[in-house]
Amino acid sequence: MNDNNELDRRSFISAALSLGAAALPAGAVAAAQPASGSSDLAKPPAGGPGSGGPGSGGQFSLMRAEVTINDCEIEGTLPQDLDGGFFATGPDPQYQRLPGNIMFDGEGHVRVFRIKNGRVDYRTRYARGERYLAQDKAGRSLYPMYRNPYMDDPSVRGKSRATGNTHIINHKNMILALKEDAAPIALDINTLETVDPIYTFGGQLPASQPFTAHPKVCSMTGNIVGFGYEAEGFGSDVVSVFEIDKRSSKKLWETKIKVPYVGMIHDFGVTERYVMFFVVPMTIDVEQMKRGGIHWSWDRTGKTWFGFFRRGGDGKDLKWFEGPTRSGTHTMGVFDDGKKLYFDTEITAGNPFPFMPNKDGSPPDFKGAESYLHRISVPLNGKGTRYDIEKLYPLSAPLPRQDDRYNTVAYRYGYAACPNPEQPRATANSCYARMDLSNRSYKLWHAAPGISLAEPVFAPKSASSGEGVGYLMGVAYHLNERLRCDLVILDAEHVEDGPIATVKLPVQCSPQVHGLWVRGDLYPS
Repeated sequence: MNDNNELDRRSFISAALSLGAAALPAGAVAAAQPASGSSDLAKPPAGGPGSGGPGSGGQFSLMRAEVTINDCEIEGTLPQDLDGGFFATGPDPQYQRLPGNIMFDGEGHVRVFRIKNGRVDYRTRYARGERYLAQDKAGRSLYPMYRNPYMDDPSVRGKSRATGNTHIINHKNMILALKEDAAPIALDINTLETVDPIYTFGGQLPASQPFTAHPKVCSMTGNIVGFGYEAEGFGSDVVSVFEIDKRSSKKLWETKIKVPYVGMIHDFGVTERYVMFFVVPMTIDVEQMKRGGIHWSWDRTGKTWFGFFRRGGDGKDLKWFEGPTRSGTHTMGVFDDGKKLYFDTEITAGNPFPFMPNKDGSPPDFKGAESYLHRISVPLNGKGTRYDIEKLYPLSAPLPRQDDRYNTVAYRYGYAACPNPEQPRATANSCYARMDLSNRSYKLWHAAPGISLAEPVFAPKSASSGEGVGYLMGVAYHLNERLRCDLVILDAEHVEDGPIATVKLPVQCSPQVHGLWVRGDLYPS
């Protein structure tokens, strides 16, 4: 991007190098920031997110409009073998966020690009959980601060806090909208209308059970392996881990483990034999909540811990390995070679979310928030006390993805939206990357100036096509067109050639944290 369009570096890092925020366009940051005149606790960091920068086309405003566009305009040639739905969800508050709240709060606004027979239909709908319904009835915000029960309106005590604003999975002809502090919200796969505001897999999970935003679909069985942290109530150090049968929704096994401290465990890893967690010092801060703040603060003195145990077991074989202060919130892929367990994730040296407070009151460390892909490894025999770690790529890629068919097995290819690594001053996600782990190489597609790219998803040509054979797609935000959006579709084996088709929308897209591709053969007949 040229100097006139380049976003302020700190503004970008404070959003793009964070959980989910990297999937939002760079100009989205400002709408999530506290208003002026708030308390010191609520003020955004100095030099942090501002107006979206010169030429950004304005801020990412609240949508609040549920959109339907049939037979979208297409530029280029849509592949005839591309059949399925590209779903995504993100926070889109019913009511303006209050001072001190953060962009991760807000009702889930789910969207889909349904692609079939050379045609694309676009639809968005809110995930109408108990929180959404209660606020809609009251006509005001009843949950004014991110995951802070002390601030909730008394009228919603005992109701689900689910927003469904972080990620989605496909299960039994439904789209489950996920947010890790509550049970999923179930939507109809075709219409996106809410069919169950508290989905518990047929009563297999308690309604109060937290459910991760990043469950893993087993590559061999199709079962869902999930977890919930703070599983025994607010501030609990217990994590519940379980596996759900894909056909019956029956819980096949469950165990509970204790973590070294109560912190944000956003993602994890699962192989055919093991379950693993990376615990980072974004820790619960009860005193901060009592003062009206958010759930978390960053402990700059906190150690990290990497642990694993046998999948399907009782967790008593859990082994923890120690490491220095770091953060890692999104897993790209995991595998083992019979001797070691490998966990590929994005890593920051410090607080990955500069708009979240540091526990010691120190100012944001923007350099420490930069995220790069790393590989953590530990011996399967459990010997040793510390994990090993190596940097994989020079790509700032906080939301790395893979071919989701390889969630629990060895994999070769990864994908990400990233700034141009060849331009030191680059800030916005202006590239899509295809990474080949077999030789540590990568290929880039460079978007045109003035475009910011959201997290991509991979769509295989068919259920049986080889790894990486298919399409890479993602939303491109036009920063100088008030964030009007296109869906770009690339040949995943030749991303450097750019889009083979572009689905052009006349509007700003609903916000996105994470997305999912659902093949056409997985839709109900």
